Amino acid sequence: MALIHYVECNTSHAGNFVIDVPVGSHWLLVITKTPAEFWVHGGLKLYPAHNVILYRPQQKVYYRASAGQFVNDWIRFESDEPYITESPLPFGVPFALSDPDYCQKLLELMVSEHNFNRNCKESSIDYLLRTLFNKLWESYFQDNITPQYYKLLKLRTAIQSNPGDYWTVSKMADFLLISPGYLQNIYKKTFGISCMDDVISSRIRMAKEYLIHNAQSIADVASRCGYQNVEHFCRQFKQMTGHTPRNFQKQAKR
Repeated sequence: MALIHYVECNTSHAGNFVIDVPVGSHWLLVITKTPAEFWVHGGLKLYPAHNVILYRPQQKVYYRASAGQFVNDWIRFESDEPYITESPLPFGVPFALSDPDYCQKLLELMVSEHNFNRNCKESSIDYLLRTLFNKLWESYFQDNITPQYYKLLKLRTAIQSNPGDYWTVSKMADFLLISPGYLQNIYKKTFGISCMDDVISSRIRMAKEYLIHNAQSIADVASRCGYQNVEHFCRQFKQMTGHTPRNFQKQAKR
């Protein structure tokens, strides 16, 4: 189990903000929302927003705002859990975070659990911290995390959260203020699937849920999943699943 001494989200500091601790007493995790300078390998180095750094106990901690306001999330905690103490993550060296919004939600939940003495506080915090370290582990081993990647991730999240919207390549390109051709190229390179195939996959996933658990007509399901033509929906559903929507529904309810 982990003991959290303090956790904060979206903490804002002035441009002259500095943390200088020659020997830290606890584990410290810092996630930046703005650029910042960190003491790494004997010197200061500038890192962009959406970087994360993990300090172990007894380690020097030095970081500061680089220009203007500095915003970050941070956790100061104790733990002897192997997933932390034996983690492959580097200590005292920032690395890019692959999904800042996801981690933000975890931190917000952690703040809530820390501030209230609920019955399952300790176990809830433990699960949240384990999940956060899973995301950090994924981030550390992911290559090519750039500012453009974060924009693509927001687009993909919007697609998968709302597949029934009227998605077109042009609309998605406008979302990122880039050309449709460039979007199709970088989207597939980043996620291994084309942007329209991602839309179709998300729509079929949603359609399966509606067909199994709702008493809606095939036409209603098609409409809710973003299809203006029922025949097109049925044809695409069969291509993706090997079954017509009606047969899929019948088999699922046996």
